[in-house]
Amino acid sequence: MSQATLDPSRPTPGGASEDHSSRRWWVLVVVAVAQLMVVLDATIVTVALPDAQADLNMSDANKQWVVTAYALSFGALLLLGGRIADFWGRKKAFVTGMAGFAAASALGGIAQNEAMLFGARALQGVFGALLAPAALAILTVTFTEGRERAKAFAVYGGISAGGAAIGLLLGGVLTEYASWRWTLLVNVPIAAVSIFAALPILKESRAEGNTRYDIPGAITVTLGLAALVYGFTRAAEEGWTDGVTLVMLVAGVLLLGLFTLIESRTQHALLPLRVVADRNRGGSLLVMLLVGAAFIGSTMFMIFYMRVVLEYGAVKAGAGALGITVGVFITAGASAALLPKIGPRIPLTVGSLLAAGGTFWLTFLSTERQYLSDVLPGMVLIGLGLGLVFTSVASTALIGITGHDAGAASASINAVQQVGGALGTALLNSIATSAFDDSMSDKAAELGPQMGDANVAHQAFVDASLDSYTQAFGWAAAIMVVGAVIAALLVNAGKDALPSEGGAVHMG
Repeated sequence: MSQATLDPSRPTPGGASEDHSSRRWWVLVVVAVAQLMVVLDATIVTVALPDAQADLNMSDANKQWVVTAYALSFGALLLLGGRIADFWGRKKAFVTGMAGFAAASALGGIAQNEAMLFGARALQGVFGALLAPAALAILTVTFTEGRERAKAFAVYGGISAGGAAIGLLLGGVLTEYASWRWTLLVNVPIAAVSIFAALPILKESRAEGNTRYDIPGAITVTLGLAALVYGFTRAAEEGWTDGVTLVMLVAGVLLLGLFTLIESRTQHALLPLRVVADRNRGGSLLVMLLVGAAFIGSTMFMIFYMRVVLEYGAVKAGAGALGITVGVFITAGASAALLPKIGPRIPLTVGSLLAAGGTFWLTFLSTERQYLSDVLPGMVLIGLGLGLVFTSVASTALIGITGHDAGAASASINAVQQVGGALGTALLNSIATSAFDDSMSDKAAELGPQMGDANVAHQAFVDASLDSYTQAFGWAAAIMVVGAVIAALLVNAGKDALPSEGGAVHMG
């Protein structure tokens, strides 16, 4: 989103002044539903993924595109979507984003093959990148009085934080009692009701100023990230020395370098380099990139462990991941009071290490492990760390920021988290797929003709799957440790430097 998104003091022609009637609380309801839909869609398909993979005959290497296609397009286009909403009109952007999101969801729900599903998920991300900043901007210009704004943003923040958990639970219920397709189709009636309510309630508002968009920046960053994700995916099937794999990885790096060059020269940058040049802001965003990559990337394997190895149903697997949410809520509240007293470096560093420790705990999982004693403690530990990291980043990324760059800095938190999730999911899935193939080859050589027995073959499959999951957890833990080192070395802001209000950030 642009700087105008979070700066309500700017004039907003076209009816953007505060509506003092009770209608504004209905605005909050409509915006809250939209935000919930966008946030939970990052996780709602995760529990359904094993069923979708079997139904559409997806390969292990390609299954991650169900997650990464959404996160990649959403994260890469979020900043552009905010500028479009500000200058085109926030109501128009909101309604268009909602309608497009519903259409993309319907397309995914009726997908007949993996390509159709991946495309629909990418399209969801495109319209989500328009819808989410428009929703936040509408709240900002609707609630201008301090106490009411605090209440509105408390609701918005609570939905953002809890949406991931709701998505896991709802995804499990819909998958087990209806079909995996309903994890996408459920958005259609929700969007229809929201649009019907939004049209008479929302008032149009726009930001003043030059309406030029950084289209070259948006194209290069999206293509660069997509090339990296494809390179990681290709490596799972063809190996890291494959020619196409290397070309895509190099192309991704070069395109991201070109994006940086474009941002340094354009007057309408999606992400002004001055926003990330500050060591505290840049350091905290880098921590979010790494921790987000490791966490979101490993979440898929937590679900697969419960469904494939422990043989949980979809609902039980979705509920099984709630230990992370419990941990997040414990430390997120505590760190809000802790940050003004000790500053961000210690919470960021300790939080990254806690999350790494919880993820490393999961590397010891086996087929005999029990959920309460062996899985839940690791998940709670991950959640405790994430609560510290997310809250600290939301405050640290806004240190010393001016009103002109406030929107870009705040939006960059969510954008970096989503982009990190896309890259992390692709990378960890590549590592896990290679580990699975190696393990199955070893077992085939060891067991020989016994692999013809269905029970033996199934157990070999489960053991190889477990090997792949634990390797992914190990790499994810290592990535989080790197995040902790960066936090300790780069972030040096004192407690007095923190802004009084953090940015909006959500999980998933």
